[in-house]
Amino acid sequence: MLSTNIQQQIDRELKKYPADQKQSAVMAALRFVQDERGWISNEAIDEVAAYLGMTSIAVYEVATFYHMYNLKPMGKYTLTVCTNLSCTLCGALDTVKYLEQKLGIGLNEVTPDGKIGLREGECMGVCIDAPVATINNKRLCGHLTPEKIDQILAELDK
Repeated sequence: MLSTNIQQQIDRELKKYPADQKQSAVMAALRFVQDERGWISNEAIDEVAAYLGMTSIAVYEVATFYHMYNLKPMGKYTLTVCTNLSCTLCGALDTVKYLEQKLGIGLNEVTPDGKIGLREGECMGVCIDAPVATINNKRLCGHLTPEKIDQILAELDK
């Protein structure tokens, strides 16, 4: 069951759209669930679908199309590294390898302590800052180097 907090957030979002276009709030609804629960389970997809009057498969299609949704627990902090062309040409694959070595995990895995998950993502629209990554889809980190990655990981460790 969606919490009262999530329902209130969705209701505020719904005011932005015509009454017969409730599905327009699906991306925001998924974000609200993920922010509160840390990830989006199949049950949560069903709950969002019911609340918005959509089919579960329609909500699932949105949740799987965009890289910002975690469909499994990905740790307290999810690092998503852009691996599209511009970032790859600027060293994104080296960034991924460095993070895998530092964290002792591969892509789509979480550190044993459950603190950090590592994912790759699609273009984040800031190619000028390549290679880039986000932390929990909220903080963008660009011009990543091993030194900058070490600094970011140290901040997350506090």
